[in-house]
Amino acid sequence: MSKIRILAGTKKGAFILTSDGKRKQWKVAGPLFAGWEVYHMKGSAADPDRIYASQSSGWFGQIIQRSDDGGRTWNTPGSTADELKSPDGFPKGESNKFVYEGKTGTHKWYDGSQHPWEFKRIWHLEPSLTDPETVYAGAEDAAIFKTTNGGKTWQELPGLRQAKGDLWQPGAGGMAVHTILVDPKNAKRIFVAISAAGVFRTDDAGKTWKPANRGLVSRFELPDPDAEVGHCVHRIAMHPSRPNVLFMQKHWDVMRSDNGGGSWKEVSGDLPSDFGFPIDVHAQEPDTIFVVPIKSDSEHFPPDGKLRVYRSRTGGGEWEALTKGLPQRDCYVNVLRDSMAVDSLEPCGVYFGTTGGQIYASANGGNSWNAIVRDLPPVLSVETQVLR
Repeated sequence: MSKIRILAGTKKGAFILTSDGKRKQWKVAGPLFAGWEVYHMKGSAADPDRIYASQSSGWFGQIIQRSDDGGRTWNTPGSTADELKSPDGFPKGESNKFVYEGKTGTHKWYDGSQHPWEFKRIWHLEPSLTDPETVYAGAEDAAIFKTTNGGKTWQELPGLRQAKGDLWQPGAGGMAVHTILVDPKNAKRIFVAISAAGVFRTDDAGKTWKPANRGLVSRFELPDPDAEVGHCVHRIAMHPSRPNVLFMQKHWDVMRSDNGGGSWKEVSGDLPSDFGFPIDVHAQEPDTIFVVPIKSDSEHFPPDGKLRVYRSRTGGGEWEALTKGLPQRDCYVNVLRDSMAVDSLEPCGVYFGTTGGQIYASANGGNSWNAIVRDLPPVLSVETQVLR
């Protein structure tokens, strides 16, 4: 029988939850890297034992960790034995060197002032679908890096920042590459989302990039309704069988593209709020998508204090509230952009974590939910691995 592994990054460490294919009983391991922010953990599709983690703190900076045994032990790629035994306990190997090419470039802030590019942290790790040694990393300030040696060294793909990067501006949570989607049918085509710059696409493995924001409207953020960049995109998702169809949760609006980001149309439909952070696609049903509406950009909690996942079986437009097993009163948690995931089992499992420290799971495509763990630190990211 298949097994399922949930990788959860939190404000104070990482946790790994495991279950069998029935997904009823869960074992919880952690905290890993206790006390550190773990922005994202993701496993390799090419090697079920390989997991990468982005570990950071305001005091000690950014470290990439790698496990080659399913999360039982970890190492910092590129560190020497002496560094691993250093007195402060924090490795300083090549894995932690993220250097911007052309570092003298600048970007604008809301007040119009110019600021130099500054590396702060890695928000998202996206392993290759076919090579466990190759990983893309989305950084703040917004840039994309790549390793081809399992995280020992990293190289920026500077063409992204050349796609009108001088016009990008940070959102309330900073300016980061927080979503990376690699086309499973064409590894040279990659999509990234940046808050608050928009969606960008490359067709040549990251050498050149172009904005993919036509049809997005940001009435309150941008005075120019036809602006090519500057849109606050919270998350994008695709189904692996249809890489030309993209779904987006924007600062306001749920959007859909049927031509690989060439143009977008709104599919918010009858949602109680079209503001939110995560969006994901059902593993077996490419037109079934999930979102978690939040009241507003200033009130980051569910409308009416009711935690509801909304599902559309029509690719957007028509939505149904999924509430069974979720708190329907006095609930004021948030669900962040990287904190929802699906598994590939049948029926499809759906998972999300909250800033209140709960991880909710549905083993039936969202029809019912239960909290498989409570009282964790605020959850920053949720990913799944199916082990066959």
